[in-house]
Amino acid sequence: MPYFFRRSAVGAAVLSLVSCAAWAQSDADASADTLREVTVTGNPLGATDTISPTTSLARDALLLKSQSTLGETLNGLPGVSSTYFGPNASRPTIRGQDGDRIRILQNGGSAPDASALSYDHSVPVDVLVTDRLEVLRGPSALQYGGSAVGGVVNVIDNRIPTEPIEGFGGRADVGFATGNREKAGGVVLEGGNNRFALHVDAFSRNSDDVSVPLAIPCANPQRFGVAYKLCNSANQADGGALGGTMFFDKGWLGASVSTYRSDYGTVAEDDVTIRMNSDRYALEGEWQPGGIFTNVHAKLSRTEYRHTEYEGPLPGTVFTNDSNDFRLEARHQRIGNLDGLIGFTSDNGRFSASGEEAFAPNSRTRSNALFLNEDLGTSWGRLNFGARTEQVKVQSLGDPQNPEVTRFFVGERNFTPSSAAFGALVDLTPQWQLTSNLAYTERAPKDYELFANGPHVATAAWEIGDPDLKKEKSTGFELGAQWKDGPNTARVNAYVTRFSNYIGLTATGRERSADGEVNPPPVDTPEGLLFPETFAEYVYRGVPARFTGIEANGNLRLLGTGGFSRLDDAATLDLEWRADLVRATNANTNLPLPRIAPARVGATLAYGDGPWTARVGFDHYAAQDRVPPFGDVPTDAYTMWNAALTYKMRVQRANLTWYARIDNITDQLAYSATSILTTTVYPNAPLPGRSLKLGLRATF
Repeated sequence: MPYFFRRSAVGAAVLSLVSCAAWAQSDADASADTLREVTVTGNPLGATDTISPTTSLARDALLLKSQSTLGETLNGLPGVSSTYFGPNASRPTIRGQDGDRIRILQNGGSAPDASALSYDHSVPVDVLVTDRLEVLRGPSALQYGGSAVGGVVNVIDNRIPTEPIEGFGGRADVGFATGNREKAGGVVLEGGNNRFALHVDAFSRNSDDVSVPLAIPCANPQRFGVAYKLCNSANQADGGALGGTMFFDKGWLGASVSTYRSDYGTVAEDDVTIRMNSDRYALEGEWQPGGIFTNVHAKLSRTEYRHTEYEGPLPGTVFTNDSNDFRLEARHQRIGNLDGLIGFTSDNGRFSASGEEAFAPNSRTRSNALFLNEDLGTSWGRLNFGARTEQVKVQSLGDPQNPEVTRFFVGERNFTPSSAAFGALVDLTPQWQLTSNLAYTERAPKDYELFANGPHVATAAWEIGDPDLKKEKSTGFELGAQWKDGPNTARVNAYVTRFSNYIGLTATGRERSADGEVNPPPVDTPEGLLFPETFAEYVYRGVPARFTGIEANGNLRLLGTGGFSRLDDAATLDLEWRADLVRATNANTNLPLPRIAPARVGATLAYGDGPWTARVGFDHYAAQDRVPPFGDVPTDAYTMWNAALTYKMRVQRANLTWYARIDNITDQLAYSATSILTTTVYPNAPLPGRSLKLGLRATF
């Protein structure tokens, strides 16, 4: 794919669009804030009340929570934390689970990368050109496969429009942050008529090393010295997309092509940078044939991912991950109150790693699956049932570029995972609902869990897979209650998930040298004993495990319409509250599992009066001292305060939102319990310090 988006072009487009937003020709003069939000991930049948707990971020909520990575943007939502590997690489952690137990989708389709393989690999997603983020937690995520046992994150960007667009519209964003001197901008343009729709977007993001509340020495000659900066955390990223759709009497057909480029530092090593690019080609369509199947929906995509790790100016290890993904869903005609669909998915991926730090072999993974989802409406609520069966083949190809490397197992494994889930929603009163979910899930081991054998510098470990691993099996149960009375809401969910074969990295207590020698002895030299550089040995093992937790959040209208007291009709004051807790235990040893988020509680006061809104709140993280005996380091408790102010105005047909946001107001020194950095380089990788972000969004 040609590199048709340049940094200068993107910046110029954003600035010019903001300046001309006042006279943009658009009949869509309603603000984006008035658009109806539809959650599609939690229920593919379009039910407005989802049985599984689903959280969505869009519009102003997404704008004021957005960060440079997907993980940090979602961090703090109920049950969601992040793998924080500095400000450039962060993947969501849901209910204590990360990596390949969290499925990241793009518009409901697969979007593979290498972020689950290693914590220093970023997710090629930028919220500057994202319409909505949806997080599905719990058992019903199985419709997306065993790799979604922890949850699903769906990135929705409308790059293939699914509905006609009348006229022309779009949005533009520009922003500047002081904490890392970040300059960012994005633009989304859409237009069409009842037959054709076109989508174009582009973004650019440029930042320096992020400020932290601790003086840190940097070994990189270009950054040498001691500064209140997280060494080697600068980033440059840009990309964009072009997509379009043709609409017919009984359906539509669309296509898109997109690119993402990033050049960022890895904070675990002062002189290592990653140059990453991901190109994605997608085809999507829908047909309404009538008869037994009322709707047939198909998605086909190809992703070409590549990143190169540089040591100074010299290229080192190269990772590639090319994948083809196909998904077909056929919704059948309603049978009484029963509505549902059947589907088929096929994934074919090829992974390669070449270089001195390639700790996993080249591999190929093929997966085919059949699934169904049925929803039954009743006089008292809804029942939902889902099932899925897969065929998975995982092949290790060794290291074809370096035949002399013989430490990798060469061969293949075949698995047939099957899963099923049952859910119920009961309407107790017009204000109260009860939900429950029960699921049995099987997951095939990933290629690196089976075949890894080498030094993984990002985790400071020598990782060893097990070709004899069996399927990961789990049973999960969840019970929830929710209440809604006008602006006042409350929701609580409690869950337990038991794994009979939870696959995770386990420390052995041994050390390995760079060439693989176990517990290497010191070398006697004229200057004295020389101790070689070593890596802690970790192996992938299946153990029985138990995850239990509770999540709660809600909103209480304190003043204004629907509250306990009244201001004027335009002014409101709300208290938004949230809390969650998860405990994860190795059921064999009764020891805690690594990198589990501590108990959290938070609250935000949100005031609105006409065009003005103001928010101030905190999130308190308890100390995390439930850590395994090898590896993890306990973390202290801390509290993060934040605030935001927005002002909305209308200039002819454009809606402008000016905003200011302060993160970590008190410049609190804190460390993430869910980050591998806390384990490997503690205490030299704290969370970002105080930062002020100023920005403008124009919607037209």
